[in-house]
Amino acid sequence: METTMEAAWWKEAVVYQIYPKSFCDSNGDGIGDLGGVTRKLGYLKELGVDAVWLCPFYRSPMRDNGYDISDYYGVDPTFGTMEDMEGLLAEAKKHGIVVVIDMVLNHTSDEHPWFKAALGDPGSPYRDYYIFKEGEAPPSNARSLFGGSVWEQAGEGECYFHAFDRTQPDLNWENPQLRQEIYDMMNFWLDKGVGGFRMDAITFIKKDLRFPTLAADQADGMAEVAKSSLNQPGIIEFLREMKDNTYGPRNAMTVAEAPGVPYGDLGAYIGEEGCFSMLFDFSYTDIDLVPHAPWYEEAPWTWGEFKRALFRSQESIQAVGWGAVYLENHDQPRSINKYFERDGLEEKHLYHMGSALATLYFLLRGTPFIHQGQEIGMRNCPFESIGDYDDVNTRDQYKRALEAGHTREEALKVAHRRSRDNSRTPMQWDGSDHGGFSTHTPWLKQHPDWRNQHVAKQLQEEGSLLSYYRKLIALRKSDRWKPVLVHGGIREVPLEQERIVAYIRHAAGRSVLVVANMGKESGEIRIPWTRRILGNYKDLEGEKGGALHIRPYEALVLEITS
Repeated sequence: METTMEAAWWKEAVVYQIYPKSFCDSNGDGIGDLGGVTRKLGYLKELGVDAVWLCPFYRSPMRDNGYDISDYYGVDPTFGTMEDMEGLLAEAKKHGIVVVIDMVLNHTSDEHPWFKAALGDPGSPYRDYYIFKEGEAPPSNARSLFGGSVWEQAGEGECYFHAFDRTQPDLNWENPQLRQEIYDMMNFWLDKGVGGFRMDAITFIKKDLRFPTLAADQADGMAEVAKSSLNQPGIIEFLREMKDNTYGPRNAMTVAEAPGVPYGDLGAYIGEEGCFSMLFDFSYTDIDLVPHAPWYEEAPWTWGEFKRALFRSQESIQAVGWGAVYLENHDQPRSINKYFERDGLEEKHLYHMGSALATLYFLLRGTPFIHQGQEIGMRNCPFESIGDYDDVNTRDQYKRALEAGHTREEALKVAHRRSRDNSRTPMQWDGSDHGGFSTHTPWLKQHPDWRNQHVAKQLQEEGSLLSYYRKLIALRKSDRWKPVLVHGGIREVPLEQERIVAYIRHAAGRSVLVVANMGKESGEIRIPWTRRILGNYKDLEGEKGGALHIRPYEALVLEITS
């Protein structure tokens, strides 16, 4: 009899992340919407996508672009209506595409009726849906993820807790009535036809209710909130209860945004009886960040360190369950900039940079996620001033950089390097006005290269990055290679060349070598191989069983002797 893990459809899936505000505008107001998502389902099907992760579309004041929800049951008018959502679900089903939606369960908007009732009446039952404390002084010195104290005054002599922005009060998961409200809402969407959830900031839901004062980690005298409100003891009980009451019995796909989970605890999250189908591991994608520090404290890193983090993640997850592999999302900068900007983004190398990254991550063990625009190599937008940015976190990080003594130019450089708006600029569909995203000026500036770098152009070019992604997806899905590239094991191939990354996927006596050169200098490796399966150069420099000459940013997928 197959176990739940063996029967899991999502292992073989390719997931495409959609940030609806920036994906496609169907009504000409400059803002992407659900109608635009429906319009592009054919493109996603042709790409080879099996599921879409839809970022928040719920009713929201948009202080944090939809991650501040004021009505879990309502569609924000910016994105359309419930009828539009139902139409999207129906059309996606016709295309064989599963819709996975964001679940923001750590906090709501301060405009949610629950919070308004809690503020308006201390005796309201909704008061215990949130975390209030009495006293004039903040109960602890925790710093919110968006800067400033986690404690916000809510009237005379009382305050409420928020791990993120002050307009995003945290929910009190200790309250069973609140938990039941959440489960009812999740089942509402499952009944509507969604096929799963991406669990936003889920490891923050359990707090250390002592709210201890911790040693300050910056000059402001505060300590990062994650140190006392991330992956706290007792969280697994909440997560198991949630699974049992919602998505568990339906075999729905779940992927957890789960920072702070030690590898030793992974089994409880993604093991055979774990709480989620998979999770995102940030250990290698956040390699350029200093933990619990502002963005301006850039972490120097090497490709050797990257390889160690990547393969430690792969080995740890492989030992207990399943993972989600990715390069980009709505909170990350564009990957070509992150990994290669320090090399200089020469036009002649851009295709090979993008396809080398794609090969490296897409054939790892785990379900691959593609963020919109990643498949055409979209890059960080060179915004000219802080006023061009929309993201609340970017504005806060810019302010913190100035307060730390950085110049405006230096602070803006930090924003360019790490802003969440980098991955939220409007999708570049064609070379028409506004890149085919809208007939109106978009809500956020577009990258200035949109006339030259877009989907329509790359669909016509055999040697485009988009065409290469389609080949990668087809390879992973092929009957011949699926047993190896999806269900097989993985092991690193240690190499002296720091910027050449190599690993082997293996199953049932068959092995595939994946090699990617992350540098602009050529290299050489020796490993027995029998056939070239895929590569991002038109030819191959090397002899079977002999040395392979690896050119700048070259990626190869080779069949090898086991």
